[in-house]
Amino acid sequence: MELDKMDENDWKYHGEGNKSLVVSHVQLSRVLRLLKYPAEDSENPPQTVEQAFRQIQNIVDFSSNVMSCLLGEKFIHSGEVVKLPLEFVRQLSIKVQHQRPAWRCDKVMDIYSGCALCLPNLTSPVLHLSTHTAPLCIEIKPKCGFLPSSKHVSKDIKTKVCRFCMHQHYKVANGKWKRPSLYCPLDLFSGNRQRMDFAIRHLIEEPQNNFKIFKGGQCIYSSKEVSDDSMDLNAVLQHLRPYFMHGNNRFNSHMTSKAVLNDLIQVLANALLSGGGDREVVTDTRGGGRSFCEASLLNKERIRHGSEGLPSDSVLFRILQTQMLDTLDIEGLFPLYRRVEQHLQDFPKERGTVWSPASLPVCVRTRLQVEGPYNEAFLEKLQKCPTEDDGSVEYAVAKVHQYRVAMTAKDCSIMVALVPRSEEEEDEGPPSLSTQRRLRDFHSPRPPALSYSVSILDLDPKSFDSIPSQLRLDQKIVSCYLRTGGALPKGSLSPHPGIFTAAEREDCTLLFHPV
Repeated sequence: MELDKMDENDWKYHGEGNKSLVVSHVQLSRVLRLLKYPAEDSENPPQTVEQAFRQIQNIVDFSSNVMSCLLGEKFIHSGEVVKLPLEFVRQLSIKVQHQRPAWRCDKVMDIYSGCALCLPNLTSPVLHLSTHTAPLCIEIKPKCGFLPSSKHVSKDIKTKVCRFCMHQHYKVANGKWKRPSLYCPLDLFSGNRQRMDFAIRHLIEEPQNNFKIFKGGQCIYSSKEVSDDSMDLNAVLQHLRPYFMHGNNRFNSHMTSKAVLNDLIQVLANALLSGGGDREVVTDTRGGGRSFCEASLLNKERIRHGSEGLPSDSVLFRILQTQMLDTLDIEGLFPLYRRVEQHLQDFPKERGTVWSPASLPVCVRTRLQVEGPYNEAFLEKLQKCPTEDDGSVEYAVAKVHQYRVAMTAKDCSIMVALVPRSEEEEDEGPPSLSTQRRLRDFHSPRPPALSYSVSILDLDPKSFDSIPSQLRLDQKIVSCYLRTGGALPKGSLSPHPGIFTAAEREDCTLLFHPV
C-alpha cells in the first residue's frame, strides 16, 4: 500500500469490537484496525497523537514479544503501526458510519491521530492461487478451558462449573442473550473427539460472539442478535456444500445437510488438533485427562470412547497452557494487585513506559513495566516468577503480569481458514486436511481435500486498571448462578429447539436413481 495515495473507496467496513474498528481492502488481503473512543469525546480527542501511537505500538509489541513466544510464532500475525493521511481517515469514517451496528455507535472512530494497525486479512487468505473458490474462514472464541484449583477460591461452585457456563446464565438473566449456549470450553479443550464434536456442534447451534463463518471475507453466519445480515444455519449449509463434495460422485448433488454439518465439525476438530502446519494432520491426542464441567450436557457417563489430552503442538494446547498462567484466580490475585497499586501511588514513575515525543519509538525502561514496554524483560518477569510469595512488589507484579497474559489467552480468537485444493494438488500427495465422512451401504468417495491455516487473533494486553472490575464481575456471575441454582430465569428462551433435527430427518430421505 502507498500510504500517501490512500483512497477510502478501496476500503470497506469489516467489523468492530469495544476498542477498535476494522476496515478491509477490497482487493488486497489487508485490514486496518483503528482506535475508537466515546462519542462524547468526538470534538475533543482523549489522547494525543503520541499516546495513540504508543497504544497501538504496545499491542504490536505485546503480540510479537510476549504472546508469540507463549503461543507459537506460526500462529501469530502481529502487524505493524502505520500513520495514515488524516483526510483519508475522516472520509473513511464518514463512509463506514452507516454500516456500523447501532449498538456500537456510542463510540466513534479516531480521526485525529491517523494511527492504525495494519494486519493481514485472515478471513480472506491467499492460501492457494490455483483455485478460484472463495476461501472459508471460521472464527472461534474458545474462552477459558480449565477449572480453577486455587486455594483462594471462596465459592466451591467455581471448581465444578466453568466460568463460561456460569456467565451464560448471568448474560441471559441480564438480557444480553435471549437463550443460553450449550457450548462448554472444557469439552473443546479436552482433546477427546466426542467431546470436541459436541462442543463445536453447540458453537454452531448458538454462535453468540463465539463463532462466525466468513466466505470470501464476508461474514455469512454469526449471531442474529449481532448481525442482521447473517444467514440461518440451513442457508449456510447450502453455501458450504460445494466445499465438502468431491469429484463427480453421483451422490454429491444429494449430499445432506447433516453430512455437510458433520464434515464441517470434523474439519474444525482436525484443524484445532493439528500443529498449524501446511500438510500435517495430528491424530494422536496424547496427554492426561482434563476436568469436566458439571454444567456440560455431555457428562462423564456419556463419554463412550477416546483418549483425553491435546497434542503439544496444537493451537488449543498452546492457548490452554497460556491460560493456566492464572494460577491464583482473580480472588487470589486481587490482594497482589492492591500491593502493586499501593507501591505505584508511592512511586508513580515506576508504573510503565515513558515515551519521548521527540523520538517516538524510543522509550525509557521502567522497573515494574505495568504499562510496558512489552519486551524480553517483561516476558522474563512473568516466566521467572517465584513459586512462593516473599512479600515483595516484584513478586506481586510478576503474578499480575501472568494474570493479564492469561486473560488475553482466555479472550483470544482462533481463525481457521479453509480452501479446497485443486485436482492437480490432490494428485501430488495426501490431502492436507480431510473429513472422515463415511456413506453407509456405498463405497465412500475420496474425501474432499482442504488446504488450511490456523491463526490466533485478539491478543491485546489487558489493562492493569481493569482488575477491580474483573473481580466485581466474577462475584456477580457466581452470585447469580448460586441464586438461581443453575436454572434459567423466567421469560428466557430454552436452548435452541432442535436446530439439527431437520438435518437429521433430511438424512433419512430415500433417493432412487436410474441404473
